[in-house]
Amino acid sequence: MLDIPYFSTFDVNNFNMNKLKEVDQYIKQVPTKQSELLGKLRSLILETVPKSVELFKWGQLVYATEKNFVYLKSNKNHINLGFFNFDKISDPSNLLEGTGKSMRHIKISNIDNFDINTLKEMIKQASKF
Repeated sequence: MLDIPYFSTFDVNNFNMNKLKEVDQYIKQVPTKQSELLGKLRSLILETVPKSVELFKWGQLVYATEKNFVYLKSNKNHINLGFFNFDKISDPSNLLEGTGKSMRHIKISNIDNFDINTLKEMIKQASKF
């Protein structure tokens, strides 16, 4: 049995185990500080949306239920917590940055600088679209 979160349209027979290896390799190749932060953000996403699946797409970690809803991208001094369909989520603290048509991100260099409940709520909202 695969130890991965399940979602209704997930076909375990077509799941590519190399994708999980790519996730592990991605995390191992980033600096230690980013690796630790990725671990915290991965846990936050998977705890907040337990039925999500972690994928490796476009050179970044992507989380999906029936559709992609958030991504994690390592940068030199921070991790981008990115949101697909950002315009459908509430951002009362104006955390989202970027100029993309359908995606925005939050730059996180220290998760302790953010209200976890705000991040969780944004992640939950993003997972519903």
